[in-house]
Amino acid sequence: MTRAEAIQRLADRSPVWDVLVIGGGATGLGVAVDAASRGFQTLLLEQHDFAKATSSRSTKLIHGGFRYLKQGNVHLVRESLRERGLLLRNAPHLVHPLRFVVPAYHWWEKPWYGAGLKLYDAMSGRLSLGASVILSRDEALRELPGVNPTNLRGGVRYFDGQFDDTRLALCLAQTIFDHGGVAVNYCRVIRLLKENGRICGVIARDEETDRDFEIHARVVVNATGIFTDALRLADDPQTRPMMTVSQGAHLVLDHSFLPGGTALMVPQTDDGRVLFAIPWHGRVLVGTTDTPVQEPSLEPVAMRAEIDFLLEHAGRYLARQPTQNDIRSIFAGLRPLAKGGGKTSSIARDHVLAVSSSGLVTITGGKWTTYRKMAEDTVNKAIEVGRLESRPCQTMELALHGAGNGSRKSEVRGQKLEVRNQQPDGSTGEWDLSVYGADAAAVQSLARERMEGNERLHPMLPYRAAEVVWAVRQEMACTVEDVLARRLRALALDARAALECAPRVAAMMARELARDSGWQTREVERFKQLAAAHSPPGTGQA
Repeated sequence: MTRAEAIQRLADRSPVWDVLVIGGGATGLGVAVDAASRGFQTLLLEQHDFAKATSSRSTKLIHGGFRYLKQGNVHLVRESLRERGLLLRNAPHLVHPLRFVVPAYHWWEKPWYGAGLKLYDAMSGRLSLGASVILSRDEALRELPGVNPTNLRGGVRYFDGQFDDTRLALCLAQTIFDHGGVAVNYCRVIRLLKENGRICGVIARDEETDRDFEIHARVVVNATGIFTDALRLADDPQTRPMMTVSQGAHLVLDHSFLPGGTALMVPQTDDGRVLFAIPWHGRVLVGTTDTPVQEPSLEPVAMRAEIDFLLEHAGRYLARQPTQNDIRSIFAGLRPLAKGGGKTSSIARDHVLAVSSSGLVTITGGKWTTYRKMAEDTVNKAIEVGRLESRPCQTMELALHGAGNGSRKSEVRGQKLEVRNQQPDGSTGEWDLSVYGADAAAVQSLARERMEGNERLHPMLPYRAAEVVWAVRQEMACTVEDVLARRLRALALDARAALECAPRVAAMMARELARDSGWQTREVERFKQLAAAHSPPGTGQA
């Protein structure tokens, strides 16, 4: 999958597309996968990079949403748990079960949370990941060696799903191509086309070349996430806003703050949200906050109050109090929420479908876990609006790109390339290629073809030089940010280390993309500014 090939397919195509999807986040990619897998001629356009905004800034969980039980939203929890099970089956190289422990510091917490999690188990049905168990104090300490032991009475263990959000987004983009569709990043819709008051396509601009394309489609889907209302206003200036935005911030700490493979979940924080401390790619991810935001942004920045909030709450439950100096990286994401009264933390993550008088199909709200169901509902509506042939949804049992013929994650994890020494980031000294699934062998082969292919990009990061080349050749990476923030998760794992390897990545990409030294300089400078926003304030890391 190269971007040049995608642009060429866009330029060469004269017939009308069946389904045109605007937005390359989880929702838009899911809609395009669903449409393409039903056999519709499908095109997706993304103004920046795939998963640039909300979809790369999640808490990395595929879960039912235990907190929604307290809100009484049983439907959302049941739907999420079913979708969790389907994703574990359809993308085993990217989604896996994860143990959680809810620590109990008061006598009533074990029976209270234990009962709630038993209900959570029961709602999983045949897609359950394992039964929840009430733990003694000693058992809780063994499961969570980094938890605060003071006044600890025990806990409750349960299971949920974990994933890598941008890798799943890229997997979906590749799946679109696998089923005959086209997905193009850095291709911005600048105008909606109408005929007799009905939307019939768009004018889109290739941001790499400034070339404009007139594209016609039988139905256009607005899946632009936090920018949903902006596109709806372009369609109809009189339309009323249908969504609100809230920000969630996350901190990334060293693995020593929560050793082992079990995550910590606190059901209630001061702002009404849950708090997670989760092992992820050899680090500990702490989140999240819920802060109302007035305007959407492609690059939201964590507020100082959010950072302090997370440090304070993490310190209540971890044996070691993290400080600002312990933060490896910070990232913030904006949630598109269907409008409702009250605090944003009380707004459920249900999705909403709307069709304008001109035929623009809009899908908004929801979350990563339910992206597939959102897509199914959207394509069903698009068939109706676009008067397309009725075809059944295929995605409930559709193996996503890299999943092969249903091989489980344990089999994929066997594809590792030995390196000589254990590294400073605490890795085992093996190159874990599991996120590539069935493509892992091709990445290995590329590493062996290039003299520097097996070299680590940085001692504090697990990534190898060959992965940069693969990202450009096979995953449509166009910028240093695309590689270090999304194809590889370097920026989220360690902002300083990511910045230090940016010049090398820029040089490698320049060779692949035939760019000059000026391009390399500009790319490194842009990435420096981005890395500064992901670094603790006042540390001078970037």
